[in-house]
Amino acid sequence: MSMFRKPQPLAVLVLRDAPDVVAGLRRALETATDSERPGLERALALAEGAAARPDTELRDRWVRQRLTAAGHEGPADSVEAIKILRRAEPGLTLLQAVTYAKEAAAAEAAEA
Repeated sequence: MSMFRKPQPLAVLVLRDAPDVVAGLRRALETATDSERPGLERALALAEGAAARPDTELRDRWVRQRLTAAGHEGPADSVEAIKILRRAEPGLTLLQAVTYAKEAAAAEAAEA
């Protein structure tokens, strides 16, 4: 293994369908009846909020979901948590798991 190897891309793919959903809701609002408008406006606001979330927030949620499903209650960046993440996503490299775990731990610290 070379110490000059290229870094691996992050394995957890963040899918962003929200911009398409936002565009669809805006089109629907153009022809909405008065009774449909309030619901569509609320749906549009929710979709816009989802579209604005950064990828790190979505990865943090993914990490927390995997750790919760495994019954892990310790720190998100513990050795056990990293093992859980790698079992949950077999294609995840050690570096990627550590990166995600550190991001989640930083988010936990910021919330506290």
